[in-house]
Amino acid sequence: MNELITLVMFALDNQKYALHLSAVETIIRAVEFTPLPKAPKIVNGIVNFHGKIIPVFNIRKRFNLPVKETNLNDRLIIAHTSKRMVVLIVDSVSNVISKSKEEIINATKILPEIKYVEGILKLKEGIILKISSPNG
Repeated sequence: MNELITLVMFALDNQKYALHLSAVETIIRAVEFTPLPKAPKIVNGIVNFHGKIIPVFNIRKRFNLPVKETNLNDRLIIAHTSKRMVVLIVDSVSNVISKSKEEIINATKILPEIKYVEGILKLKEGIILKISSPNG
């Protein structure tokens, strides 16, 4: 049986990433967020989303990408983790794709100690890194 996995594709610089659609609450344009003193380096601050205060994660830091200022063209992915809702700052969101589980290469088969990436897809557009749940 070919189990289909539905993913939201997004970009950071020129690299494409994907996140389970089931983890995504919504995607919005970048908004101003409130800095949070002494927060971990990956946390840029907090936002008020429909009355809920949610931490904003700059996952560029997690993937060792150059830091850039958030601008109005960026997108915010509001996602669920097992513990809480989070906001991920991304450059753009391109589309939603469905792939069979067999088409996704387990990242630990390529590098056993890899963190934050759970799978790799080979598409016409290039290599897509499927990230693990954004649990901070």
